[in-house]
Amino acid sequence: MTHDRSKTRRPTIYDVAKQAGVSPSLVSLVLQNPVRVSEKRREAVQAAISELGYRPSRAATALASTRTKSVGLVIDDYRNLWFVDLLRGMESVLTKDGYHVLLADSRPGENRISDAVDGLLAMHIDGLVIAAEPSESMLSGAGVPTVVAGWRSGLPAGADLITNDDDAGGAMAADHLLGLGHTRIGHLSGSGGAAAHRRDGFTGRLRGEGIDVLVVGESGGTSEEDGYGSAGWLLDHHPETTAIFAANDTMALGALGAIRERGLAVPSQISVVGYDNSTLAKSRYLELTSVDNRSDVVGADAAATLLERMGNGASAGARKLIEPVLVIRGTTAPPAANPGQ
Repeated sequence: MTHDRSKTRRPTIYDVAKQAGVSPSLVSLVLQNPVRVSEKRREAVQAAISELGYRPSRAATALASTRTKSVGLVIDDYRNLWFVDLLRGMESVLTKDGYHVLLADSRPGENRISDAVDGLLAMHIDGLVIAAEPSESMLSGAGVPTVVAGWRSGLPAGADLITNDDDAGGAMAADHLLGLGHTRIGHLSGSGGAAAHRRDGFTGRLRGEGIDVLVVGESGGTSEEDGYGSAGWLLDHHPETTAIFAANDTMALGALGAIRERGLAVPSQISVVGYDNSTLAKSRYLELTSVDNRSDVVGADAAATLLERMGNGASAGARKLIEPVLVIRGTTAPPAANPGQ
């Protein structure tokens, strides 16, 4: 039995060159810098590529140039869907310049962030976006242009910072609940820079109005399970609570579970506000009131800043705050709607 290997193997740059009647080096030039090739030859190469179904090898392209056209993104937890809009915003900018994003998860744990970054650096990325708490070893710098997306407890040396104004966002959540008439309010918080800024903005605004807010979980995590546990403790020890502000939408989801287990109704008996305006908040089932941290804008600005750093060696140290927006949905209402008060 004979087998025509030419019909099954992946076409190479040499096949394209033969089909177009040019040299392999000219095909490579068309792929890397087409404006340097005459229109006639460029069209011949592009026609051959289309006819053969040729797909350039990123590895081969990287070997032929000083760049891999790849950017690393480190997030802190796949389960927290805030990063979806961040990634979408980054790609809306980077793909126009032929870059692709390599994603690494660094859920909290010893050396997880260092391992994630080391793995990306081993792939010779051209730049790095950090959307997680940097490790001690990272604070000295990653060795490539780096942008930090979102407030963090520390900032690596030479890194730019693009973040949502979480202090203002926390204040927006407080103003919303105050405007509805709530005065017995709890806050589900956690460790990390973003949670700290949201907490400061929220509690600062309430205390400025003479209201003492109950903060739970300040040194803990910010997962759904953390939200569930913190909300359960709050409701069991302070049943008079009429509103809860969670540090993110994932924690708010856990809080909703704890509220339901205790036979309470949202929002008629207790209001809930999240943060991030993630896909969870937007779902028609939850209809969660949430502060939109505009992750897509943060991602797009982080990518643009990184391109500038990689392209012309722009100096580091940029700081940019993105203004948040409160999105009111069905999980908040005045406390007067509570028949038990």
